[in-house]
Amino acid sequence: MAITYQLSGYTRVMPPPRIEEERALRADAEQNRERIVEAARELFAERGIAVTREEIARRAGVGMATLKRRFPTRADLVAGAFEEKMWVFATGARKALKDPDPWHGFCRYVTSLCAMQTSDRGFSDVLTMTFPSVARFEAARVQAYEDFSELTRRAQAVGALREDFVAEDLIILLMASAGVVAATGGAAPRSAPRLIGYLLQAFAAPGGGPLPAPPSSRQIYRAIARLDVEAG
Repeated sequence: MAITYQLSGYTRVMPPPRIEEERALRADAEQNRERIVEAARELFAERGIAVTREEIARRAGVGMATLKRRFPTRADLVAGAFEEKMWVFATGARKALKDPDPWHGFCRYVTSLCAMQTSDRGFSDVLTMTFPSVARFEAARVQAYEDFSELTRRAQAVGALREDFVAEDLIILLMASAGVVAATGGAAPRSAPRLIGYLLQAFAAPGGGPLPAPPSSRQIYRAIARLDVEAG
């Protein structure tokens, strides 16, 4: 029960000690969560999302039990670290649709994704994977896909983007860029944009010749679902 004190003519009601303890516990839990997220962001950016949860717990200064209480699965931890960037990824396509020049919007969006990959190896991995157990994360991906598909149609309608380009080709491009980022390390800020520059020229209409048939949406989905993010 609350404790009432009489002080200099007024009454002060103090909350029960248990409420104070609960508030302290909530504050401590939130601080632990913030430390875990910050450690995950740092390690993922440096080395990609193959970093183990044990390493993240050590960097955060918490035990594995604490980490697992806040983030029961590896997918939850990845989503916690990258949720903000995923919405930047999603809203970027919508902003590109507002560009009066569809080809300029297309190129600017693709180039911005490349820049996000080169600055963060973990996010470079995330862009080429799927996390079906984290609904809010996948909602961002679906929104980006739908808006990019519309951006593709508009760029083709004005004759700027080759007719045989499909939205799934963006995933192939991101996989290629992720490979360059991983392989070139410190040189990635120069090497990956150069790759994207070559590819954008190849995407421009009319194109240099016919291409092999693209993979289906199902095949692409299976490709980005290749990694078991629950492990580690």
